Amino acid sequence: MRRLAPVLALLSPLLMAQAKPVLVPDVSQRDIQIAYSFTGAELLLFGAILYPGGRPPQDDKPTDIVVVVKGPTQSILIREKEKIAGLWVNAGRLRYQSAPSFYAIASSRPIGRIVDDRTRAIYELGLDSLQLSPASNAPADVQARFQAGLVDQRRRAGLYVEAPSAVEITDDVLYRARVTIPARVPVGRFTAETFLIRDGRVLAAAVRDIDIRKSGFERFVARAADRAAIPYGLTAVALSVLLGWAAGWIARRV
Repeated sequence: MRRLAPVLALLSPLLMAQAKPVLVPDVSQRDIQIAYSFTGAELLLFGAILYPGGRPPQDDKPTDIVVVVKGPTQSILIREKEKIAGLWVNAGRLRYQSAPSFYAIASSRPIGRIVDDRTRAIYELGLDSLQLSPASNAPADVQARFQAGLVDQRRRAGLYVEAPSAVEITDDVLYRARVTIPARVPVGRFTAETFLIRDGRVLAAAVRDIDIRKSGFERFVARAADRAAIPYGLTAVALSVLLGWAAGWIARRV
């Protein structure tokens, strides 16, 4: 028995890991193509919870699921306007180095009733828990004001979304949620991360990737602008001049 003790000590972390539940998530679309007629999409995020022994815990603690869909991070400059002498002018600005271009969170209950503030900050669960990485050492109150403005701006554009109680859980095993992707969504690699939470603790997490890309003529234009910026700009200017001249010629004829 003494000889087995070291072996059991080494295997105990693996045995404990196997005693934890496992998430098996999926999404209805892993490749979303944006064409000229794109008006948005609706993602269905669903999956199952695999418990040790095949049964949910037999207690009165609720099982919660939180789903977070994030777009690629980007550098964002936020300007603050102020009314001076009856005119709105730029009074200040703050740049964020790594703000998510899209963020949507859906949960089985309001997130404040599922986890505490520390856990929310660790996993960035909620719009007020995002780690946006400001590029300057502005005072905390200034950063908070600009972050609130950024979140409000993106929320009104449909790019930042909170959907409490939007996750449906069946028999503590199956779950599903719907997240709307707006027409103005940026392209790139998105992630859909699912968290299993019980008694305020994150017991399991799993990630699925989603690709959102342009297709057809929009894809051709985007590639041209990215790979040949100077010829693309000159062509755009030439087309603008040509169309302006054509519009003027038609107006004179009519």
